[in-house]
Amino acid sequence: MGKLISLLKRLPSVGTHGAERMVLWLLRESGGRSVAMDLSGALAVAVEDVGECPVCGFFNMKGGLCACCSDSGRDADSICVVERATDVLPIERCGIYHGLYHCLGGKISPLDGIMPENLSITSLLNRVRERPGCEVILAVGSDVEGEATALYLSEILAPFDCAVSRLAQGMPAGAGLGQADAVTLMRAMEGRKNMLS
Repeated sequence: MGKLISLLKRLPSVGTHGAERMVLWLLRESGGRSVAMDLSGALAVAVEDVGECPVCGFFNMKGGLCACCSDSGRDADSICVVERATDVLPIERCGIYHGLYHCLGGKISPLDGIMPENLSITSLLNRVRERPGCEVILAVGSDVEGEATALYLSEILAPFDCAVSRLAQGMPAGAGLGQADAVTLMRAMEGRKNMLS
């Protein structure tokens, strides 16, 4: 039981008490053992079968395209560039974007030894070259490294026949002005929209 608790603690956002509660529930509660067996089987299959899409870098079943790249109903003239495959999930959950994705595998961070050549930028350029007139949406983070990555990508995409946009950034829903920092307020002001049109 101790080994299972220590393994669960290694998961993101799981502390000692959370890991203990999960283990106790899986081992003692009605239905817990069944869930534990199902979880064990699902994890084994995922470790063996889930890989990286050869086109966009999102999760796929090994040997094939991901669900997005294989969906002919998606807008192939729109490519949303994200830092990591996990960034696709919240965008998909909101249900408003129906284009394709491109996962960079990180962001430019010289202090961490991550340079443009360490990211999947060449494959992005190849995809854009194959789709003249497409839109590339830069959905990378708004931290210093994300901003540097967005700036770099916009500069190298400039010669291509594509539109390059950046996700709007600003005030989060439900937040007041007193809770926003200067950078957030500046971006909210710059990204404002006309209410009468």
